[in-house]
Amino acid sequence: MPPESPDTADHERWCALVDRLDARVLADRFTTLLRAVPDYDPPPVPMTEILRTGKLTFAALLNRLRSEDVEEFLPAAREVGVTRARAGIPITSLMTAIRLDFTVLWHAIAEVASPEDAALLVRRAGVVLAAVDEYAGQAQSAYMSELHRIREEASSVRQGLIARLFQSPSPTEVQLAQIGEDLELPHDEPLLVVAAIGDDIPALRVLIAEGERAGTTILTHHLGDTLIAFTRSAHYPGSRLETFSRGIVDHRVGVFEAPRGLEDVHESATTARVLAQALGPDDAHAMTWQRGWARVAHEHLAHAGHPVIADVDRALDNCGEAERERLTDAVRDYLVTGSVSASAARLYCHRNTLTNRLGRFAKLTGIDPFIPQQAARLVVGWA
Repeated sequence: MPPESPDTADHERWCALVDRLDARVLADRFTTLLRAVPDYDPPPVPMTEILRTGKLTFAALLNRLRSEDVEEFLPAAREVGVTRARAGIPITSLMTAIRLDFTVLWHAIAEVASPEDAALLVRRAGVVLAAVDEYAGQAQSAYMSELHRIREEASSVRQGLIARLFQSPSPTEVQLAQIGEDLELPHDEPLLVVAAIGDDIPALRVLIAEGERAGTTILTHHLGDTLIAFTRSAHYPGSRLETFSRGIVDHRVGVFEAPRGLEDVHESATTARVLAQALGPDDAHAMTWQRGWARVAHEHLAHAGHPVIADVDRALDNCGEAERERLTDAVRDYLVTGSVSASAARLYCHRNTLTNRLGRFAKLTGIDPFIPQQAARLVVGWA
């Protein structure tokens, strides 16, 4: 009969040592050490659950040490990863806890070994470490998959709540309060509403991501081809919200405020979208209501077949090119400042000269810039 090989003898002795270990005892020792791990004191899951999954884990590890079957880990590792993700245990704490398995296993094997097994233990130390590492990798993979699923579920719930704000009929006051609580957003505080369309959407998404990384709660919703984002209005200089609001100014978006909070979100989003649609190719900054109302009015009237100042353009055609430029520059600047003196200074002319130009414009066109009701046509027509 051929002599037994060293490898065979090693394996048989190793299995004999492993067979002397009890998964239940190992699980009890593990729970004792676990209390020193951050986020496990007090344990975030019942101790009975930790003992149950501990026995499953050590049974799998013991089988792995006997047979080197990696698949043996999968059920236990998956259950630990999934349940700990659902319990909200940080991945770093979970990995620290799993690494205790090596300590527990190694001490238990050393206890049942004899002095003659010293060389065997040295040779097999890597096997124990590899088993624990393989188990940890599978548990981590299950944890991350479950965490992704949790986040998708939360996102789906959140998007459902947001979508309710844009549906008809509008939510009741009680429903708005509940939606606000679920979204962690006061339902009756003013909100900043932002809209971006087409090629301007990616830049807004980047700004949203930067705001969220800084701790700002920003909610989003697609309104047709428009990305809507809304958050609390900034009230405190230097706050994260104020920083986000400042960043919005330098983006091609429509901006409007929902003064009554969630109740006004849908209506305000519609207005913000109209403002975004009013952006021209040369616009590089946000379109606010203060800056964009006249342009919106102009475009709506034009689409309805009502040119606002076609008669003014025809009247100015009777001027020479130089005079027309002087007159329109004078009126445009006066409509901005509302002050003859201020506009005269900005145009580097005497105030009487400016007054004469405004009078000449009124005589030619029939629209007196000094009369607000008539000047409004110019504000809209030139928007």
